[in-house]
Amino acid sequence: MTADALLALEHVTKRFGRVVIAEDLSFTVGAGDVVGIVGPNGAGKTSLFGLISGDLAPDSGTVRFAGRTVTGLDPAARCRLGIGRTYQVPRPFGDMTVFENLLVAAQQGGGLRRRASYAAAAQALERAGIGAQANVPAERLGLLQRKRLELGRALATQPRLLLLDEVAGGLTDPEVAQLVDVVRGVNAEGIAVIWIEHVVRALTPVVTRLTCLAGGRFVGDGEPAAVLAEPAVREVFLGTDVSAVLAGESLDAATADGERSEP
Repeated sequence: MTADALLALEHVTKRFGRVVIAEDLSFTVGAGDVVGIVGPNGAGKTSLFGLISGDLAPDSGTVRFAGRTVTGLDPAARCRLGIGRTYQVPRPFGDMTVFENLLVAAQQGGGLRRRASYAAAAQALERAGIGAQANVPAERLGLLQRKRLELGRALATQPRLLLLDEVAGGLTDPEVAQLVDVVRGVNAEGIAVIWIEHVVRALTPVVTRLTCLAGGRFVGDGEPAAVLAEPAVREVFLGTDVSAVLAGESLDAATADGERSEP
């Protein structure tokens, strides 16, 4: 683990029977970095988040965070150390208000109590841009607000590293732009971000580094446009037009076009 790395995976492997989820992965993220992760469906992207957050235990290898080995720690312990994450499908407590959802995250996820938990929930409310919905039951929120609440719940745990899993999926272009602004603001406060996303137009304005995962292996890592132009990455996406991806298509849509163009 390099001296300035906040997170490091060292030769991490995970398999389910004959299915390879992660194969000898090594990966580092520095404090304040914003890293995007792309890859086809089934590439192991969400499973990678599970290995980082503690939802999955590796078969071999080491996970380090903030200078300590966390491989054997459960998700709750890692969350309290500073690893916060969102999930692809938001599942808030529907009968609770937005603020109550954030308060639960601060207390149960972040381990905060009394005034500290209320302060963290209030800060997350503003960071996620849902202050106007503070007293609205979560079940009444639209998709953008549910995505923001999912982000807010992760922020309420006061993370040093934020894992975003497909938070732009299903949103309109203006909503994606709003979400990008929120992520920029979060990162500006010193929080490192790893963002899995098929909507590449959401990633390119904010990430400083792009990583492509396929078949449990990294096949590209570096500056976003350069990674998308690498032959190995293009092969993963079956001849995807990189210019179309950067212009706004999701990887799923661009890949589908590439598949239809094959003889």
